[in-house]
Amino acid sequence: MVVFQACKKDQVGYQTTPYTLDIPSHFPEMPIPEDNPMTEEGVLLGRMLFYEKQLSGDNTMSCGACHSPETAFSDPNQFSTGIDGIQGNRNSMALVNLGWQTSFFWDGRSHTLEEQILQPVPNPIEMHQSWIKAVSKLKQDVEYRNAFYRAFGTVDFDSTHVSKALAQFLRTMISGNSKYDVIYKYVNSIPFSAHDQQVWNTITTDELAGYDLFQSLNGADCFHCHNGPLMQVQKFSNNGLDAVFTDLGRGLITGNPADNGKFKVPTLRNIELSAPYMHDGRFETLDDVIEHYSTGVHQSATIDPLIEFASQGGVQLDPDQRLLLKAFLKTLTDEEFVTNPNFQPLNP
Repeated sequence: MVVFQACKKDQVGYQTTPYTLDIPSHFPEMPIPEDNPMTEEGVLLGRMLFYEKQLSGDNTMSCGACHSPETAFSDPNQFSTGIDGIQGNRNSMALVNLGWQTSFFWDGRSHTLEEQILQPVPNPIEMHQSWIKAVSKLKQDVEYRNAFYRAFGTVDFDSTHVSKALAQFLRTMISGNSKYDVIYKYVNSIPFSAHDQQVWNTITTDELAGYDLFQSLNGADCFHCHNGPLMQVQKFSNNGLDAVFTDLGRGLITGNPADNGKFKVPTLRNIELSAPYMHDGRFETLDDVIEHYSTGVHQSATIDPLIEFASQGGVQLDPDQRLLLKAFLKTLTDEEFVTNPNFQPLNP
């Protein structure tokens, strides 16, 4: 067996253990990159790195600083503030079910999770540290040297190994145990487990009425962009936030005027916990979001044609309908996900 002898005389073998993802029965299979298979060792290392403050220039900020478990791994602030006190101009997206995503960031500028992870560390308005310096810090820590050897069989690790480990950890963060999941199974004739039946017995008539509104063309009309187990469609959309754009969104990446004002459609999972909302965090509450889609939609050249009531400002939900829709949106809360001990810091 090959071993690495660290400064503390630790002997560490390189023999990875395959990691089995706990994918809900009503979810599709998760595509895993061939060059980054899931291993127990990689996931553990990724968890360590997610909460590692040494990745920032002044050792004060980790990934978890802007993606807190209590807020469904999002940032409760409208804009995140980097180590130099500089704010960004977009709200931090919630980290959930990332293994099924086909683009990352609000503008989709990264195509893979591994690619996305490489960006926050050197970003001057975020963690503001070169990857060379970040990796150098980690290499001075015997625990990390051993952990990288266990996960990847090398002591000469670099940013790609950090990214791969973090991606493995993030792919384990699967949310699929909410009231909505039981409603989804019922509607799609998927057999209930004993636990599902218990949950079904707690679902209220208001929550089911809200689901019907959510699905109705003549109701809230939400299902075009938010459906299925992931509760999102993989696309970019202009949802009528502005008539004149201060942020071109996807258009900044593609250079195509037809993409101006379009942003990645986010998942609605754990939406109750992940305020504020929209790419710029302009809405503080779910009530604000529902108000927007009811009466606040602005028309523009690139507005999504599936927002069928844009010409009248929105779907015009009455107060009772708004309460029902909100009741349904709260069924997407997965308490088991946000409290899962496997997603928390190893040494809080």
